Amino acid sequence: MRHLLAVDDLGSDGIEEVLRLTASFVEVSARAIPKVPTLRGRTVVSLFYEESTRTRLSFEAAAKRLSADTMNFNVGASSVHKGESLRDTVLTIEAMGVDALIVRHASAGVPAQVARWVQASVVNAGDGWHEHPTQALLDCYTLQEQLGRLDGRRVAIVGDVKHSRVARSDIAAFTSLGADVVVVAPPTLLPPSLAGWPVEVSHDLDGVLPKVDAVVLLRMQQERQTEALVPSLREYTASYGLTRRRAALLGERAVVMHPGPMNRGVEIAAEVADLPRSVVTRQVANGVAVRMAVLFLVLAAGAGS
Repeated sequence: MRHLLAVDDLGSDGIEEVLRLTASFVEVSARAIPKVPTLRGRTVVSLFYEESTRTRLSFEAAAKRLSADTMNFNVGASSVHKGESLRDTVLTIEAMGVDALIVRHASAGVPAQVARWVQASVVNAGDGWHEHPTQALLDCYTLQEQLGRLDGRRVAIVGDVKHSRVARSDIAAFTSLGADVVVVAPPTLLPPSLAGWPVEVSHDLDGVLPKVDAVVLLRMQQERQTEALVPSLREYTASYGLTRRRAALLGERAVVMHPGPMNRGVEIAAEVADLPRSVVTRQVANGVAVRMAVLFLVLAAGAGS
């Protein structure tokens, strides 16, 4: 595997391979010195045109635990503000002798375009409304850790599906592993067409919660919304927020997930976010091991492919 641009690049076998590797890197991360020499001599660059905390730091930690050298591209301190094009920026960075580019951008398709320009490996760290494949992989790993295999499990994805690259990648990954997915949102927060999406659709969160093994709450992405899609955040929470009352509708073993950052009091009540069934911080911890697995596959295992 040279690049990871979308979940479909992997297929179910590829996803399973990443998850198997992740388990070994979880063990590495638990060591007193969580480091292996696997990518010594390789250089990984984070090329983030969007703000990020979890994904950027997670990739950086993953690369360092694999003993790779890391560089961070800071848009605010770069020649982008002097008018340098994306292509010139990317080719300049590649000329410094890098092996992998971790790309996040507000426009869908940018990581795929970068992959056409460079010889280095490219990993999509989120592109517009399109995909966020490593988030989906860490969500799969976390669900397997909590529930066992995903085959036959039922997962609800709740909230701003329309603007969510996480939702698109999660749906592709979960269904590839045999899970049933139901998306729950007001009509205004769903894509104009769900044709071809392997999901059920519901507008009744209370009716869905007792029947699922996991619920993935999506952040209300107001920065991507160009119109008022809900009457108010308070009304959204009243119908689609995971309040304490709604959390009590979940089965005993059902888990609560969120890709972060959480809007406490909007999509999830503060006290629900801190319940034992909430595995949000576990998702973050697993994210480092998943990204170690992805970097291993594109740089070590994928060498020469």
